[in-house]
Amino acid sequence: MYTIDNKEYPCCTSVTMKFIGGKWKAVILFHLTDGAKRYNELRKLIPTITERTLSLQLKQLEEDHIINRKVYTEKPPLMVEYTLTDFGKTLQPVIEAITNWGMAAPDLSVKKIIRN
Repeated sequence: MYTIDNKEYPCCTSVTMKFIGGKWKAVILFHLTDGAKRYNELRKLIPTITERTLSLQLKQLEEDHIINRKVYTEKPPLMVEYTLTDFGKTLQPVIEAITNWGMAAPDLSVKKIIRN
């Protein structure tokens, strides 16, 4: 049994899914693995995500110390940049494995997945 923020998780897999579960967190992390991104860059890289969902997911990832949010205020316009924390970087092998499976899946499936 594991406890995070006074909530119990029954196994180590549920702990991992607490941090990267859902439709968009792994996608966001995938795009941050190759370096810092601004909010609008992420919006362009993930066109099917809504602005509200992206904002909420980024906030959750920041609260979980998976990503850093840095605000640049030296000169207008205000710029916000997101990067992986050291803790977030430990998820890179997991994200890479998910990515590799997704790339191979169309060749492995029974015509269920079509690569466009």
